[in-house]
Parts: sequence; structure tokens; C-alpha cells
Amino acid sequence: MGIIFALGMLAVLAVGAWVRLAPSDPARWDQPLEFAVDEDLPGGVYRRVEDLDLAAFDAIVLATPRTVVLAGSVSAGRVTYITRSRVWGFPDYTTVQQVGEDLLIFARLRFGGSDFGVNRARVAHWLDQM
Repeated sequence: MGIIFALGMLAVLAVGAWVRLAPSDPARWDQPLEFAVDEDLPGGVYRRVEDLDLAAFDAIVLATPRTVVLAGSVSAGRVTYITRSRVWGFPDYTTVQQVGEDLLIFARLRFGGSDFGVNRARVAHWLDQM
């Protein structure tokens, strides 16, 4: 019984290490955004917000704990961020792109099939702060 427990714990630690150490390829996650309507997905959310400035939004996003820039910049007009969960360090990716006076926001998970509304809530919180 002790060997099974030890193997189980080793498997949990291996998954935890993979989640935290898996490389994030900017070419995969930092893609141009094109969508017309808001949409909630099982693992993320699309939002188009009128009359919003990327620089102001960027400051709010970067004030979020465990959030860093993966690729892009405000001056380039598109930024992709990684926000990691507190305990396991699961990465969520959020791409924000300025299109005229509007912001396109695409927040999504990397691992799993559902984020249980975490990305939707995070984006809503950021927008409430604007």
C-alpha cells in the first residue's frame, strides 16, 4: 500500500512540475485577434470592448498577482499575458489587442477542458477596474 501511495504522490509532483515548467511558445499564444461578438467558452472568453485604451488596461493587468507579459507590447498594439493560479501554477493566457478605439480580449486556459469561469471572472474584474 505504501508503494502505491508513493507512486501516486510522485505522479502528482510530476504533473505539478510539468504545469509549472512547460515552456510557453509566444508564436503559439500571441496571435492576432479577429472576432466580432463576445463569447463565453468552456475554457475562456472573447470580449470586444468599445472605447478602451490598451495602455490603461495593461497597467491593470500587470497589477494582477502572478501575471507577466509573454509577448508583445502596448506600443505594438497587442500584448499576451500569462496569469498563473496560486497553488498549482496553472497558466492562463490573455491576449489583448487594440483595434481602433476598441480592445479585443481573448482569455483562455492551457491545460484541461474547463476553467470553471476563472478567465471570465478575471476579465470582468479587469474591466470593472477601468
